[in-house]
Parts: sequence; C-alpha cells; structure tokens
Amino acid sequence: MGVYLQSLLTDNGYEVTVTSRSSKTSENVNVKFIQGNAQDDDFIDEVLTLGWDVVVDFMIYSTSSFEKKVDKLLKYTKQYVYLSSARVYADSNGKITENSSRLLDVSKDTEFLATDEYALAKARQENILYSSKAKNWTIVRPYITYGDNRLQLGVLEKESWLYRALKGKTIVFSKEMCGKRTTITSGYDVAKAISSLLGREGALGEVFHITSNESTSWEEVLTLYCEEIEKQLGFRPKVLLQDLPEFSSHHASIYQIRYDRFYNRTFDNSKIERFIDVNDFTSYSEGLKACLNTFVYNPKFLAINWRSEAIKDKYAGEYTRLSEIDGVKNKLKYIYFRFIK
Repeated sequence: MGVYLQSLLTDNGYEVTVTSRSSKTSENVNVKFIQGNAQDDDFIDEVLTLGWDVVVDFMIYSTSSFEKKVDKLLKYTKQYVYLSSARVYADSNGKITENSSRLLDVSKDTEFLATDEYALAKARQENILYSSKAKNWTIVRPYITYGDNRLQLGVLEKESWLYRALKGKTIVFSKEMCGKRTTITSGYDVAKAISSLLGREGALGEVFHITSNESTSWEEVLTLYCEEIEKQLGFRPKVLLQDLPEFSSHHASIYQIRYDRFYNRTFDNSKIERFIDVNDFTSYSEGLKACLNTFVYNPKFLAINWRSEAIKDKYAGEYTRLSEIDGVKNKLKYIYFRFIK
C-alpha cells in the first residue's frame, strides 16, 4: 500500500518523504528518502521535529512502544494516520461497521487476551489514540489486500501456496476456511481511499475501514487461482484440504485462523464513501487474475519456510529436491521434518 500511496500523492503534486532502513533514491523530485530505523527513538525524534502536514504510519509497534511514541507522533504533524486493521473486529452476523464490536472488548478467551497478538495490539493502540487529548489522528482499518507481489489464500502468503503450485506440487489448505466468506481489496484501491482522507478535517478523530463492497468465499478464491494457473501454464494445481489440527501443524498462527479467517467478513463501507466511491474499486476477480498473471511470468518469492514445506510434502506424499533448498540448515530442517519427525 505504501508504494501505491507514494505514487498517488506525487502524481498529484505532493512532496513525499519516506523513511527506509536501506539507502534509496528516486528520480521523482517530489520523493525524498531518509535512511534510518523508524523504531529507533533518536531517529524518529529527529525526523518528526522537522514538522509535517501528514504522517501516514505503516509501522508495526508493540503496545508498550506505541504508548511511548504516540505523543510525539501527534505533536509534530497536523494529521497522524494510524494504520490499524479490520482484524480488530469480533465475529459478526451481518455487515461490519466501524462501530461493530472488537475482539479486545468482547473476547472471553483469557489466554488470547493475555497476548499482544496483532488484532489485540491494534485495538489497544487505537484505545491509546482515543484517550489522547489531541484529536488530529485518523484511524484506518484495511482488511486483506492484494497486489502484484502479494496474493493471499486464507492465512497463507504466496510463499506458502503459490510457490508449491508453480512447482507442480499440491496446495495444502484448510477445509473449514474454504466455506468462509471474505473481502479482498486491491492495495491500490486502499491507497486511493487513504489518500482521500489526507488533509480532510472531517477525517480527524475518526475511524474508517477500507474494503471492497464485494465479498467472496475462500473456496471461490482458490478456484479462481487454480483456473488462472491452468489457463496460463497449462496445468491445474492439485489441492489437499485439511482439518484444523493437520492444517495448524504447518501454519502456527492459530489466533489469526480462529479469530479472523474462520469468521465471515463482509463490510458496510458507507462511512468511507463520504470521501471516495468504493463502487469504483476493482472487482476482486479481475484484480486477482491480473496480479496473478503478472506474478506468474516474473515470480519473486520471499524466504520459504522449509519446516512448513516438509510437513506439507509429508501430508501430500511429495518431495522437494535438496538442490532447491538454500543453505545446509534449511536442508537439514527439511530432511528432519519430512522423513524423521
């Protein structure tokens, strides 16, 4: 979303400064990079004191860290945009609004509540903003997004399902998740909606979720992926659907599964529609097809979890050539979880 937002703002003549841990440059005169670690207090203090019209914060903080930083984040900008998540919402029988119950407020799971899991951390950090004397903040709650380099299937990133599919191996997915409804939104459309809130007085002190009006099931998404791969590459990926105990043996984010992807997620977008027409968002089917086709012909994967791959191979009765696995440790890990454990 950040790259899309940067492009949208500069195309409209805004000057954009981006913090980055690595050294970067841009040919666009309206883009400036400042190298440093935005989690480091000294670095961020120096950046903030320059003064800003808008700060859009894509960082992920622990709640304790955010509590220490929040006053400075609010002090040195006219508008502070905090990226929360629609994962904060509890289960709902109908369409979710910004006033729908949050997990933090209604969950009875004491073990879950004792953690600072992503959905809880985001809700607690929202509470910190609510209780602040300053009201120059805007909270946005995106949900599942996609782009040319991000294609999700339930809780699985592309490294956990598309890598296998392109290698001709079985996609291993959750049987129960297949039947759940979800909402998937183009990262570019989310960035457009965020852009529409910047500099708007009516957005201050307010919360907005940003999603498509369309919903679908994970089964429909999986079918779309398989059909498109078959159309482009000439073979249809095999699929193995598992019950939760087997699926969670190679995907450990049990709270994300239980308290998000096992919920039906559809949204009422009437609040954000005061600023942007959500009906103009790209349909999930056309958007996913376009992004998948772009990726398939120039695939670039992040690190592969070879423990997880070994377990999935064991369930599917498949194997990975050791020459495919980088590093001795990863090779040994694969051998152990595929053949020994």
